[in-house]
Amino acid sequence: MQVLAQSNQLYMGDMLFYLISFLIMTILVWHFAWKPVTDMMKKRADKIANDIDNATNNRKEAAKLAAQRQEELKGSKAEATKIVDDARKNGQDLRSKIIDDAHNDARTIQEQAQRDAEQARQDALKGAKDDVANLSIEIASKLIKKQLNADDQQELIDSYIEGLVKHES
Repeated sequence: MQVLAQSNQLYMGDMLFYLISFLIMTILVWHFAWKPVTDMMKKRADKIANDIDNATNNRKEAAKLAAQRQEELKGSKAEATKIVDDARKNGQDLRSKIIDDAHNDARTIQEQAQRDAEQARQDALKGAKDDVANLSIEIASKLIKKQLNADDQQELIDSYIEGLVKHES
C-alpha cells in the first residue's frame, strides 16, 4: 500500500506539474500567440469591413455620377434638338423672307414695267398726235397751195404714208 500511496502521490505530483505547466503554457500562448492573432484577425476583419463600406460608397457615388451624366446627356440632347429646331425655324423664316422679297421685287418690277409701258404708250400717242398734227398742217398747206381732186388726195395720202414709213425707219 505504501507503494500504491507513493505511486498515487507521483501521479498527483505529475498531475499538478502538468496542470501548472498547462496553465503557464496557456497563459504564454494566450499572451504571445492568441492575443496577437486575434488582434490581427480583428484588424483584418475591420479592414475588410471598411473596404466593403468604401466599395459600397464608391458604387453609390458611381451610380449617382452615372445618373447625373445621364441627366446631362438628356439635357444635351434636348439642347441639341432645340438648336436644330431653332436652325430649321430660322431657315424656314429666312426662306419665307427671301420668297416674300422676291415676290415683292417681282411685283415692283411688274408695276415698273406697266408704268414704263404706259409711259411708252403715252409717248407713242403723243408722238402720233404730233405726227397727225404735222400731217394735218402739211395737208392743209398743200391743200391751200393746190386744189386737190380725188387722185391728188390719194397721191397726197400715199406720199404722207411713205413719209411716215421713212420717218419711222
